[in-house]
Amino acid sequence: MEIRAAVITVSDKGYAGQRQDLSGPALTEALVAMGATVVARTIVPDDEEQIGRTMIEYADVLKVDLIVSTGGTGPAPRDRTPEATQRVIDREFPGLAELVRWEGYRKTPRAVLSRGIAGLRGQCLIINLLGSTRAVREGMEALAPVLPHAIQMMRGENLEHGAARNA
Repeated sequence: MEIRAAVITVSDKGYAGQRQDLSGPALTEALVAMGATVVARTIVPDDEEQIGRTMIEYADVLKVDLIVSTGGTGPAPRDRTPEATQRVIDREFPGLAELVRWEGYRKTPRAVLSRGIAGLRGQCLIINLLGSTRAVREGMEALAPVLPHAIQMMRGENLEHGAARNA
């Protein structure tokens, strides 16, 4: 199954060229390892409007199946990625964000400080991850086993939720 993905790094310093983006490339690497094709990758500042516009462009114009953002999910004043995501999604997909936090907590209690969310915009799944390379790798490790099936369901494919097991 082909998964077309996009990566958004949310970082004021990364956008300004004051810090090298390490989490975006780590996220791209994890998505490719999962079998996805990353068709777009960008860095945006911690600006709710710009984050939202970028998500809308990737979902509605590029028609990607999956957008994963990294950064801007904490409690700092400029961390607005969840708010931007909430504005652009049609339906929440809370189990994915809960999974990322739970698996992260098993490695570091601070993972629960992430306010990241997940949701659907049409037929595009959007997921927020923390901004560190370690958090990105661990988050994608937790998500990789379920993302292909979630995307199939989002597309209206393979909706028989284990019918073969229950037959």
